[in-house]
Amino acid sequence: MTLLDIFPSLKTGMPSRLDPAVWPQDTHYDGDGRITLGGVALADIADQYGTATYVLDEDEVRARCRAYRKAFPEAEIIYAGKALMIRAVAEWVTQEGLSVDVCSAGELAIALAAGVDPQRIVMHGNGKSFDELETAVKAGVGRIVVDSLTEITLLSALATKPQKVLLRLSPGIDVHGHPAVKTGVLDQKFGFPIGSDTAAEAVERILRQSNLRLVGFHCHLGSQIHDPDHYGEAVRRMVAEMAHVRQDHGIILTELDLGGGHAVAYRAGDAEMNLSELADIIDDALDAACARHHFPRPAIAMEPGRAIVARAGVTLYRVLSIKHVADGHSYVTVDGGMGDNARVALYGARYHVVVANRHPCGPQMTATVAGRYCEAGDVLAVDVQLPADLRPGEVLAMPCTGAYHHSLASAYNSVGRPPIIAVRDGRCRELIRRETVEDLLAREVGC
Repeated sequence: MTLLDIFPSLKTGMPSRLDPAVWPQDTHYDGDGRITLGGVALADIADQYGTATYVLDEDEVRARCRAYRKAFPEAEIIYAGKALMIRAVAEWVTQEGLSVDVCSAGELAIALAAGVDPQRIVMHGNGKSFDELETAVKAGVGRIVVDSLTEITLLSALATKPQKVLLRLSPGIDVHGHPAVKTGVLDQKFGFPIGSDTAAEAVERILRQSNLRLVGFHCHLGSQIHDPDHYGEAVRRMVAEMAHVRQDHGIILTELDLGGGHAVAYRAGDAEMNLSELADIIDDALDAACARHHFPRPAIAMEPGRAIVARAGVTLYRVLSIKHVADGHSYVTVDGGMGDNARVALYGARYHVVVANRHPCGPQMTATVAGRYCEAGDVLAVDVQLPADLRPGEVLAMPCTGAYHHSLASAYNSVGRPPIIAVRDGRCRELIRRETVEDLLAREVGC
């Protein structure tokens, strides 16, 4: 018997859904006070598939794709696969009209296995190997983003027919984020500094190759950017550089890929990118820059990844123990941690956590949710409010975990990576199964 059975009036006082800023739109409390996603109780998923488990709302992914296409009807929206590259997601985004970018031969293989048209694939990476470039060329990917002079040499030797390429430039824009995710500054590993001698040399080398076709420029400013003005400045600088190429070489570049990095809210109150404002600023910047340089308006592309899948994901954990340290913190240890969510340790990411198997109505405690891995820094969330009567065996849910969780997951401590369970219309299905001890041992080839 639950509190709702004893006090039915509590049902009317419960919110019908959780904060839409961080949870999928179809997230609700059911009549028993359990959190449901896509019409499926998260506690039921935990019981059926175990924990830790990633849950992914298919409708939320599709809705985010549609939101981008509505906000940017004339732009090419390219899903950044590094956020979450599995066959199902590749299928969903392409069915919604998006292209796909990949950063490795493995991501390319997944996209092709999902039936993605190779011409709708963009190949990224600052360290592409000869084998990866050869695989991309043979697969017929639509565009390859050139990130070094070495790649130009390799591609010119590999391409048997004209291969479209974009040249990645660093526009010199500092978005003042975490150093690990600032990719628009000049002194960093990606691309060529805008206006530099090496960028000019890269343009010249590509143009000298009859089997390489330079169609445009690419840039990426960083991650979790919520100020759209940064993209307006990127447009102005990149169009000016495109005009220089026309002046120096007499060719007109027709494509400008502005990358991604659009911020999402991980906790209530976090700033996120407003797509309509971004669209207006990019449009105005294009008009102004093209008019100033008498340059024809290029086709715009952008590469959201996190903004497509982050909010669609929820991770489930089961409470293992609760420890109250005298004059210290209350630690809630769960059966996951940095193996399934490396972002906290890598970037200091902050998350919201709630109980999924019931709607708590009593006193709360301030707690630190700790992982099960053998590292002092294995902490999933700090200073979160959880029920004071929390018990081992209960299910916790962490929202906004669809991006860079499965992608960064590891088998640290020889703990297998979690499964991914899709929900839609009251049904759930397994997309990725749990990695087992047998899977780990299968890689052993002898002593």
